[in-house]
Amino acid sequence: MSEVLRVAAGDLSVDELIDALNEGRRILVDVEVAGGDHEVVLRYDGETYHCDTPTNLHRHSDESGMRGCIRRMGYAAGDD
Repeated sequence: MSEVLRVAAGDLSVDELIDALNEGRRILVDVEVAGGDHEVVLRYDGETYHCDTPTNLHRHSDESGMRGCIRRMGYAAGDD
């Protein structure tokens, strides 16, 4: 099993997050939503990218879709 990477939203760039996913790492992103702290799990199973939030599971069939999700949700630092 690969090592889990824990980060706060905005700590890493989109490229860094995608690279870690493509290496097989599971990423736990700590986010603040509506005044509460939550954990989002990002993972890639070799076929599908997954973004598991406390209320929803987003699936993306390609890297481009996952990059867009990471940007839209504010999990990455700045613009790449």
